[in-house]
Amino acid sequence: MTAWNADPEAGTSEFGAVTVVEGSSFCISGHTGDIHGGGAQGAYYQDTRIVSRWILRINGAFREPLVARNPTAFQAEFVGRALSADGRFDSPLVVQHQRHVGSGLRDDITIRNYSGQTATCGIDLQIDADLADLFDVKGGRTGKAGTAVKTVHKKELHIESGHPNGERRGVAFRASGGKPTEEGLIFHVSIPARSQWTTSVIAVPLTNGKRPSEPFTETMPLHHTPGVRRHVAWEEHVPRISVADANVEEVLERSQRDLGSLRIFDPQHPGRTAVAAGAPWFMALFGRDSLLASYMSLMVDPGLAAGTLQTLAELQGSKVDVDSEEEPGRMPHEVRLGVTAGLALGGTAYYGTADATPLFVSTLSELSRWGLSADIIESLLPNADRAITWMEDYGDRDGDGFIEYQRPNEHGLVNQGWKDSWDGINFADGTMAETPIALAEVQAYAYAAYVGRALLARSAGDTAVERRCADRAAALKEAFNDKFWPPDKGYFALALDKDKKAVDSCASNMGHCLWVGIVDEDKAPMVAERLMSPEMFTGWGIRTLASDMGAYNPVSYHNGSVWPHDTALAATGLMRYGFVKEASRIASGLFDAAEHFGGQLPELFCGFDRADFSQPVPYPTACSPQAWAAAAPIQLARILLRFDPDFTRNVLHLAPILPDSLGEFRADNVLLGRSRITIQASGSSGTVTGLPAGLELRSDPRPPLTGDLFG
Repeated sequence: MTAWNADPEAGTSEFGAVTVVEGSSFCISGHTGDIHGGGAQGAYYQDTRIVSRWILRINGAFREPLVARNPTAFQAEFVGRALSADGRFDSPLVVQHQRHVGSGLRDDITIRNYSGQTATCGIDLQIDADLADLFDVKGGRTGKAGTAVKTVHKKELHIESGHPNGERRGVAFRASGGKPTEEGLIFHVSIPARSQWTTSVIAVPLTNGKRPSEPFTETMPLHHTPGVRRHVAWEEHVPRISVADANVEEVLERSQRDLGSLRIFDPQHPGRTAVAAGAPWFMALFGRDSLLASYMSLMVDPGLAAGTLQTLAELQGSKVDVDSEEEPGRMPHEVRLGVTAGLALGGTAYYGTADATPLFVSTLSELSRWGLSADIIESLLPNADRAITWMEDYGDRDGDGFIEYQRPNEHGLVNQGWKDSWDGINFADGTMAETPIALAEVQAYAYAAYVGRALLARSAGDTAVERRCADRAAALKEAFNDKFWPPDKGYFALALDKDKKAVDSCASNMGHCLWVGIVDEDKAPMVAERLMSPEMFTGWGIRTLASDMGAYNPVSYHNGSVWPHDTALAATGLMRYGFVKEASRIASGLFDAAEHFGGQLPELFCGFDRADFSQPVPYPTACSPQAWAAAAPIQLARILLRFDPDFTRNVLHLAPILPDSLGEFRADNVLLGRSRITIQASGSSGTVTGLPAGLELRSDPRPPLTGDLFG
C-alpha cells in the first residue's frame, strides 16, 4: 500500500486559486468562489474533504468574476456579475459572496439588484461532498473514498460515508430560504428594484454522526466566531513593528499574520497553541517543521514553541511499531486525523524523521533562555531525556556516534531529513546515496541537543547530566569535523552513506551546521566562502544544491531551489561565526525576494540567478502561507538586531548591525519572560525599554553557547 506520507511535495494547485485557512481547516476554490470537482479544490475539515462541489447559478447561468481577495487568512470575498437571461454581460445583478472557514464552512451570499425593476431569480447551488481523505485527494486516489449516501431532510442535505474501520465522515448542508435536494439547494426569490437578497449557506462537518462543539450558524455574528476571536487576540498579542524601509515592515507584518493563520489548537488544551507546517496540504503538526518554525518566530510569540513542545511530548513514541516507525523516545514527523492515515498506519502519527527528536531538545533549551515558565521547562525534561535516549539507542543504528535513518517498511519516507524527496540526497556526480544515511545537519541538531541539555542541567544544578551531555557534544563535534570533511573539497559533505562514504555534493545543509556551532573555527571561513559563491548564492537566497553539482536543477524541489527557511538558518550561522557582511547580504536578498512575492515568502522558489531573472521565479507547487517561510523574515530581523536573551545568565544581548537602507527599526509589545518590551535600533545602536527586573542589557553579540562547556 502506498501510504499517505509517500510524497512530501505539495500537489499542483490551479492558477488563481483562492485559499482560506483557519486552524487545521482550509478551503481551495476558483476565482469566482465556485468549487469544481475532479481536482484539489474543496473545503477540508480534519483532513477530510467535506465540500467537493459548490457551484452557484442564477437563472441557469454562471457569474462573471470581478474580484476575489483574502482580507484575512480565514476569510475570502468574491464579487461577480450575474449573466442576463439572454447571455448579455450588462446584467444589473451583482453577487457578493463572503466565505469563512473553521468548524465547517459559512458562505454569505448577497445579490444586489441595481435596476429600477423587480428581478425574479431562480437560484440553484450545486453541492456535493466526496468525503475523501486529504492524502487521497493529494495523490489522485479519491476513488478509494467510501460510498457517500445522501439523505434529504426537511431543512438539510446530509452526505455521509462509512469506512472499513467503522469510522464515518459526513457533512450537513443548509441555507436560510433554501430547499435541499440531492443535488444541492434551490431558491426562488424576487428582488425589488434597488434592493438586495441575502442568504447564508452553512456546511457542518459530521464525525461519526457528531457535530463540532462550535459550528457555524446563520445567526452568530461573524466577529464572534472562534476564528475571528483568535485572530483579534493574536493581533493584540504579537509585536507592533515599524521600519523605515516600507518593504521590510510589510514583510515582517505579513509574516506575523501568516504565523497567526497557521496556528492549530488542541480542544483538550484550549490554552495551548502549536504551529502547522503550511497551507493548504500541511495544516497539521509536523515535528521538524513546527519546531524550526516556532524557534525562528520566538520574537513574535514564544508560546508557539511552548505549545509545539507540549503537544509533541504527548505524542512521543513509547513502543516499536514498524508500520508507523514509532520507537521509544522518538518524536513524530507528522500527525493526521484523516481516515486513510489511520488505515495505512494504524494510527494518526507517523514517526519517520531523523531530526525532530534532537530538535525537540535544542528548542526546549533555547526556550528556557527566553524566560519561559520554569514549570513548563521542568515538566518537559523527562521527554528531553527520552529523546536523547532515542538518539543513542535507536537513532545511532550502528554505534558509531552518528544518527542514521533507514525506513523499515515499503511505505515510509525514503529520505528522513528536511530534504525528504526521493532524490534529495545525492553525490557530486548526481548518483543517489543509499541508506542507512547519516545527514550532516542531523548530526548538528544532535550536537545542539547535547549542548542544550547540558545547559538545562547546569541551570538545575545537575552536574552529572551536564558533564555527560557536554562530553557527548564534544565527542560528536570532533567526529563530525573529521568524518564529514572531505579534505579535497573545502566544504562539508551532505551525508555519509551506507558504507560510511562521504556524500560529497555541495549542499546548503552545511549552513545549518554553522547555525548550531558544530563547525570547527578553522573550517568556518571555507564554508562561508562556499555558501556565498556564485554556485550557491543566487542573489535572492542560497540554493539547496550548488549549480556545479551533477543533480542540480533550479526547478527541482530539493536539488537547486531556494528555501527561505534554509537560507535564513544559513545566515544565522554566518552571523554566529562573525561573517556579518555575508549574513547581511543574504538577509537583504531574501527581503528583496519577499517584495516580489507581495510581501509573503513562499515555501520555496526556483534557484535561477538574480543576474538572469529580474524577479525570483515561483515554484509551481509551493505552499503559501508556509510556517518555515513565514518565520524566516522574523529570524532575519533577529540576527540583524543580534537580539539574544538569556534568562539563565540574566543577560540580554542587543548589538544591531542594521543596514543603512533599513533605517529606524522599532518593535513594541515583544514578549520576554513575563514582560512586554520595546526594541529600538538604527545602524549599530539599540535600546530596550521595559526590561525585566534582574536582566542586564549588553551591547555585545551573544558569545558561543559552548564556550565554557568544554574547558
